Amino acid sequence: MPATQQYVAQVIANYQRAAEANEETAARLGNVVELSPDDGDEILITADLHGHRRNFNAIRRLAALPDHPRRHLILQEVCHGGPTYANGGCMSHTLLEDVAQLKATFPERVHFLLSNHELAELTDYPILKAGKMLNLMFRMGMQYTYGASAEEVRRAMHGFIRSCPLAVRLPGGLFVCHSLPERTDARGFDVGIFQRTLDVADLREHGPVFQLVWGRDYREENARAFARSVRARVLICGHEPCPEGYMVPNPHQIILDCCSEPACYLLLPIARDQWTQEELVSRIQKL
Repeated sequence: MPATQQYVAQVIANYQRAAEANEETAARLGNVVELSPDDGDEILITADLHGHRRNFNAIRRLAALPDHPRRHLILQEVCHGGPTYANGGCMSHTLLEDVAQLKATFPERVHFLLSNHELAELTDYPILKAGKMLNLMFRMGMQYTYGASAEEVRRAMHGFIRSCPLAVRLPGGLFVCHSLPERTDARGFDVGIFQRTLDVADLREHGPVFQLVWGRDYREENARAFARSVRARVLICGHEPCPEGYMVPNPHQIILDCCSEPACYLLLPIARDQWTQEELVSRIQKL
């Protein structure tokens, strides 16, 4: 039975409020949230969830944002994965709705990074995994829940995704983004996307935003070149499945994973002059 019109209106309103909060976040400069000690005391950094409701709930409990008014939370990539409805539709749209509600509730302290699976929903870029078309399953899930209102909800969802920041910059030389573009060392990268208003060409396949969130080039030379281009010492990313919950693929990058077990995260003080990769790795914790 499709959701009531009252519930549909609430979901749409939450997406709209969350999109406005993304655009109006005080610490946001262009498409990067630039946090300083004036903005908060600590930050909880998490990574891909892919419909993992239990881990998402654990992150919310751990973040305890109502009890810690100067704590920030970074989330990324919740679409595609997890349980399904009776019609085979993906239920992960509900996780994205909960993320939007979190952003609307804590507009200055929740930061949902644009990731490749959300970008795929925004641009209709097909993703085939294990013989399943993930975009189709996602739409089937929304259709199952919202019936004739599914497209209206989807438009509001697109507005939220389009408004999401590309990265969070922290003191101490930390730059948090979903992934890295490939071959930055050989061909450079259009870092202008971090400042300018994004257009359709930036988001489409081969565009710089697409390159940023889809890249899987973990060579030391590539990570070093990208870190230099964004003025970072250490890059903290998601995107890559990590059997141990995290991975250190090169001296400039740390990858976290929250969509399986163990799931790992970082809880860091914001006020820090300098971080080393070794110090950060020693602070990685299991959810």
